[in-house]
Amino acid sequence: MNIRIEKDTMGDVEVPAHVYWGAQTQRSLNNFKIGELQIPKEIIHSLAIVKKAAAFANCELNVLASDKKELIAQVCDEIIEGKLDDSFPLIVWQTGSGTQTNMNVNEVISNRAELINGGKLTDDPKFISPNDDVNKSQSTNDVFPTAMRIAAYLLIVDKILPALEALQYSFEQKASAFHAIIKIGRTHLMDATPMRLGDEFLTFASQIKFGNSALKNSLFHLSQLPIGGTAVGTGLNTPPNYTKTVVHYINLFTQQTFYAAENKFEAMASHDAFVETSNALKQLAISITKIANDIRLSGSGPRSGLAEINIPQNEPGSSIMPGKVNPTQCEAMTMVCAQVIGNDATIGFAALQGHFQLNTFMPVIAYNIVMSIKLLTEACDSFRIHCIEGITPNEENIAKHLNNSLMLVTALNPHIGYYNAAKIAQHAYTRNITLKEAALELKLVSEKDFDTWVKPEEMI
Repeated sequence: MNIRIEKDTMGDVEVPAHVYWGAQTQRSLNNFKIGELQIPKEIIHSLAIVKKAAAFANCELNVLASDKKELIAQVCDEIIEGKLDDSFPLIVWQTGSGTQTNMNVNEVISNRAELINGGKLTDDPKFISPNDDVNKSQSTNDVFPTAMRIAAYLLIVDKILPALEALQYSFEQKASAFHAIIKIGRTHLMDATPMRLGDEFLTFASQIKFGNSALKNSLFHLSQLPIGGTAVGTGLNTPPNYTKTVVHYINLFTQQTFYAAENKFEAMASHDAFVETSNALKQLAISITKIANDIRLSGSGPRSGLAEINIPQNEPGSSIMPGKVNPTQCEAMTMVCAQVIGNDATIGFAALQGHFQLNTFMPVIAYNIVMSIKLLTEACDSFRIHCIEGITPNEENIAKHLNNSLMLVTALNPHIGYYNAAKIAQHAYTRNITLKEAALELKLVSEKDFDTWVKPEEMI
């Protein structure tokens, strides 16, 4: 393999001749051979947004030449568009501040700009320095958490909120379509009083609505950017009005509304914003797990289970049992939810590890928050398209279970009392006869009164 020599403050480093990264990136590759999980590309793209905004701010504030600003911005646009994704190979398990990933981005911008400007990768010093130009007015300590917040915020607004709204709408449509269907309710996994099938699906829609609201509520904390705090939050080495200016450009480039953190020390020393967001994602995962389990239980069978709804048959379910079809979308959804709940535990543990002025668990927080949002987004879309939208009611089984339920006896309580009604239910169960037959045998209710009082449609 052809190599070139790159330099940093510790000396010379051999780097593959064709790559855009430099010495510090290569040192990280050499020193952290731990697993295969790479820093998410959403974090890299958000770092490029920050670098571009910083270049514009620095130029406007007369600390960076306009030609350097233009070159930095051009390379940042290439990064944001995903054209240089192969230039960012670093893994999650690195320095806890993300310094090596920040320098990876700085080095790629510097070297790529060198080529665009007519130079060579071997040129030293570079026309655009990774530290003095690309990283001007910045520290990893404020840049990396800023990029984390931007990445999470954009994923929430652009990806998961639309997915959740579509899923909620799908449940609402089913609730409307199933409104007239009366089924037996169940509590403790036992028969209870009747309810509408539509109300069951409206419950699912409401759970998604509240989870969606919780996630939206977390956006304000995420929108507080620590950019401009540099090393510990003081803003050392930044020109006057830098923070206000760089946030303006971040908003311009993202078309979102971010704010300079009210307290940059808090935004760098802690990551409570991600705890809040992850908690909302966990809430959604818990809700969706309950929903998916209810759906697969309601669709169980097809002949030896409840089989009150028909779930779309998407693929064969067994390598040995012909004709078997499984609730695979429910299974995939609940596995995703298990992962999201596990990610939340990791984020929580990592967030409580902040010591003094810097949390040094940022890469693992970044990885897990991005993973949770992307997984839930894609799982919600898959669950909606391949399961929810194709659900139909099995009205024959619904009616059979409803009419066979002992809990219809609850309608007799106001007329004959709780204890007499219980006698009818227990007699029907022991003799394996209907409630009506039991009521007549015990001579507690006349046939006419039973037919008048026990009407499932009037019990909902």
